[in-house]
Amino acid sequence: MNLIVLLIYGIVIGMANIIPGVSGGTLAVVFNIYDEFVNAITFNVKKIWGNRKFVFPLLIGMLSGIVIFSKLFTVLYENFPVQINYLFTGLIVGSIPMIFGYAVTHEKDTKLGAGRIASICICALVGFALLLIFAYYDKVIDKSSDMNFILPALSVRLTFRIFIAGILGAIAMIVPGISGSLLMLILGVYPIIITSIPAMFHPETFVHAVLLLLPNGVGVLLGLLCGAKLISWFLKKAPNQSYSVILGLLFGSIINVFPGFAVLESVKLGIFSVLCFVVGFLMAYLSSKVEFKKA
Repeated sequence: MNLIVLLIYGIVIGMANIIPGVSGGTLAVVFNIYDEFVNAITFNVKKIWGNRKFVFPLLIGMLSGIVIFSKLFTVLYENFPVQINYLFTGLIVGSIPMIFGYAVTHEKDTKLGAGRIASICICALVGFALLLIFAYYDKVIDKSSDMNFILPALSVRLTFRIFIAGILGAIAMIVPGISGSLLMLILGVYPIIITSIPAMFHPETFVHAVLLLLPNGVGVLLGLLCGAKLISWFLKKAPNQSYSVILGLLFGSIINVFPGFAVLESVKLGIFSVLCFVVGFLMAYLSSKVEFKKA
């Protein structure tokens, strides 16, 4: 495949991974490179080097897309926080139909027995409860500074949270239709990462930003290398239950992300916020719809 084409694919996938609710894995399927992309995730250095004409342009493109779009997104969030939160809410709501479809369908038959329905409900409640637990811990760590895109103070607890979010986000990214950045948003880490990336390019915040990004980067690497087989095993052995947990996380995340109606202090702000919700919904819904048809 043409190196320029792969570079462009990587940039688009990288940008998608920045947007909560939009799946980079889905775009890899759309570009017809998903199988090769998944096979490239390996500990085998010789295999990676042998596949370098595919791996390197794609990775360079993804990193470029993340760096370029993270700066743009930071500026937008600083100036339009209410509208962006409505966009986030739309992205989350737009992802729900596809996840629900995965949770209630089965590859061997189309009927759900009482036992499977019960397990789906329980797993969804577990996901919802996990989100509430993370939301509780978010309050302990100066969440207001995170959402204002201010680099938070370093701490062992925050470092561990960023590391775990990197692992889970990378695992989520492997699954077509699932957004790794959406999961990091749910875990309250996304604003920290999206702020730290452009902060690396300023001398006064370089060290602070790198120390925040490093545990996330290590987590992402471990999640990609070790999580590919794990998530594949869960989705193969218990697909309904696995997607049900994700569904519970999505429902719970709406409570945390939705800014409410009280913030709509003017008609103009209300109209633009609703438009942002609709745009976010369509972005996630149409993206996931493409993948669901291919599944």
